Amino acid sequence: MAVDGVRTFLWFDDQALPAAQFYADLFPGGCITSVAHYGDGAPKPDGTVMVVEFEIFGQPFAGLNGGPQFPHSQAVSFQVRCDTQEEIDRVWDALIADGGQEGQCGWCQDRFGIHWQVVPSALGELLSAGAGAWQAMMGMRRIVIADLASASA
Repeated sequence: MAVDGVRTFLWFDDQALPAAQFYADLFPGGCITSVAHYGDGAPKPDGTVMVVEFEIFGQPFAGLNGGPQFPHSQAVSFQVRCDTQEEIDRVWDALIADGGQEGQCGWCQDRFGIHWQVVPSALGELLSAGAGAWQAMMGMRRIVIADLASASA
């Protein structure tokens, strides 16, 4: 048996397709690669979207419309590293729109229940410059690079 890679597999109640479309539109190079539907005798009506395969950042993902049994939690999140404040703002605003929720320290939850960390690419460098940056970040929801930089100086 050959192993050809790892794919993140996300369980949704019934929003796998709109979630995949949202992520593919939000992130560079995103695309939906396939959509499979439930057939006769399946646990969902015939023709209902079952699995959506998509890519973001060149990584393969799959979303299953499996039902409400397994909600998402903060135990798993996706970290998006951004080079500029403009990019942090764009991604953050999109993720919290339409029912998403802000968290602390750059964490948020999108309207589909998926948890994200939207952070500067230089976060490690900024935090290692001093305790001031760490304290500043602990008071933030959306990360503001300039505020971290000034707190670490």
